[in-house]
Amino acid sequence: MIRVEKLVRKFKNMTAVRGISFNVDRGEVFGFLGPNGAGKSTTIKMLATLLKPTSGRALINGYDVVRQQDRVRRSIGMVFQDPSLDERLTARENLYFHAMLYNVESRLFKRRMHEVLEMVELSGRAGDLVRHFSGGMKRRLEIARGFLHYPKVLFLDEPTVGLDPQTRKKIWEYIHVLREREDITIFMTTHYMEEAENCHRIAIIDHGEIVVEDTPANLKKMVGGDVITISAGNNQSVMDKLAERFGLRAVVSGRGLKVEVEQGEAFIPVLIREMGEDIASVTVQKPTLDDVFLKLTGREIREENVSTLDRRRVFARRRLHR
Repeated sequence: MIRVEKLVRKFKNMTAVRGISFNVDRGEVFGFLGPNGAGKSTTIKMLATLLKPTSGRALINGYDVVRQQDRVRRSIGMVFQDPSLDERLTARENLYFHAMLYNVESRLFKRRMHEVLEMVELSGRAGDLVRHFSGGMKRRLEIARGFLHYPKVLFLDEPTVGLDPQTRKKIWEYIHVLREREDITIFMTTHYMEEAENCHRIAIIDHGEIVVEDTPANLKKMVGGDVITISAGNNQSVMDKLAERFGLRAVVSGRGLKVEVEQGEAFIPVLIREMGEDIASVTVQKPTLDDVFLKLTGREIREENVSTLDRRRVFARRRLHR
């Protein structure tokens, strides 16, 4: 359904996307996982015909994104990173305007509107002005709008950015139901690690390049064993001792250290016995996608920094719509 070959996008002296290639099968949920500035949104804009590639090729539903833009646009739906609803209109009016743009026949519009609003639990609010909706309700309406014309491919650019974890989980329940009902292919970008678990496959992108591509389960297998997180007063001293005594390589994570070991629970007593005087606390857990990103890039996707950016973005939106 999506074929990308050596896609490049340059902005003056900066290359945002560096020759990436991948394929997405029909009915698949494919995710781009990476920090802000990695090239996620630039890629999705090129695939959705909003940006022209500097070089390379991309096909959506068999149509070229440069030479057959109209056919591509008829094949896709889009949920943008930033709000795109008209808050002066009702939910029904927003959907009707979208239906007009996509030439949805009048006889089909009422049925489809009822279906998508019912799916996202907004059927009772069709006549309400969008400016009275909560952030989560607006996002649900945008997703309903994206499905309204039954696209072959739905692009979700940071679909739940700025929303609380409970609302994010609920929105993904709606997305999965709609995808299964309509056999829609979903291409999404995200920096939320738990959100990426919804994907059949993930491409981790950093500095405009795809670092690795696989299923979430297979990616976590790359870490191997368990992940030990160590809090210490002197990180460098503990890193040196871990290498010397156990042959282990630790990576700085936040204010502490992370190290991969087999049978983590059995290793902790040995670690405490050998290095207890250097360690303030230690925990063990199974590998996460965050651990995969740390292993591949040597750094974390900083959720605390992302959350701050999201709060600023939400605040800016509120000021814009006053």
